[in-house]
Amino acid sequence: MELNLKNSQQLSLLSLLSLLFGYLAGKRLSHRQILTSSVILDKVKRAFRHEAPIEGAWISSQPINHQQFAIKSLVYTGGITRYEDQQLTQYEFMADAKTGSILNITRL
Repeated sequence: MELNLKNSQQLSLLSLLSLLFGYLAGKRLSHRQILTSSVILDKVKRAFRHEAPIEGAWISSQPINHQQFAIKSLVYTGGITRYEDQQLTQYEFMADAKTGSILNITRL
């Protein structure tokens, strides 16, 4: 009977360690996952194409840390150029690297 108790204790400990490892690994991966710059640029270009054709677009290849008031986030910056009223118009944007949400668009 003692042998069964020892095996069940080992199994319980192994199960507990497996759950703990899985939780920590999942937590670490969820913090590391960011969208690529090309995915975000495609999203922005699609949104701008609904209004007018795009002449050019760019995005930074590496995200940067950004803080607005108390909110800190990892962002990509980029730009879009398109014709509006027969003139080239430029926009700069800032997008959240984790969600792809556009945080700011500025017409230059």
